[in-house]
This record gives sequence, structure tokens and C-alpha cells, in this order.
Amino acid sequence: MFLVICAPSGAGKTTVIKEILKIFPFFKFSVSATTRKIRKGEQNGKDYYFITRQDFEQKIKNNELVEWEIVYGDYYGTLKSEIDKSLSDGLDF
Repeated sequence: MFLVICAPSGAGKTTVIKEILKIFPFFKFSVSATTRKIRKGEQNGKDYYFITRQDFEQKIKNNELVEWEIVYGDYYGTLKSEIDKSLSDGLDF
């Protein structure tokens, strides 16, 4: 089963997701990829996969993303490998 939380930037998606994970710990958070700069307190691989614009564009060309978008000039997207790993581990999102 997949649960997709969609909202504009700054709407509180992460806050909602953290609360859902407290109640339903069998869900797994899918870490997105982005080209934006890492912010204070963030960790690569936990909050996002911080990658270069060139690497992100190559992933687009290689069809390695489930979805992607440009937000405020930076790429954001969901890696197929994140979903494939969870599915092979028998986890839900």
C-alpha cells in the first residue's frame, strides 16, 4: 500500500508524515532527491538525497524517478530505487 501526501511547499507535509509514522510505524518514509543546498540540521540520506543538478538530470534521462518537479529553481523527485527497495523488503509507504 502507498500513502502519498501532497501539498505546496511549506504546507506542513513533513509534520503530518511524522505524526502518521508515530501512529503507523509499519509505514516507511520515502526519502526524496533534490538539487537544492542542504540546510542546517538536515542529513543527506535522511531528509533528502542532495545531488547535483547534472546527476538529477541524468536520472531523469535514465527514467530513474517515479515523479519529479522543479520548485523555486531546484529539482525534487522520488527515486524508483527507494520504492523498489521498500517493496522488495515487504514494507509499505
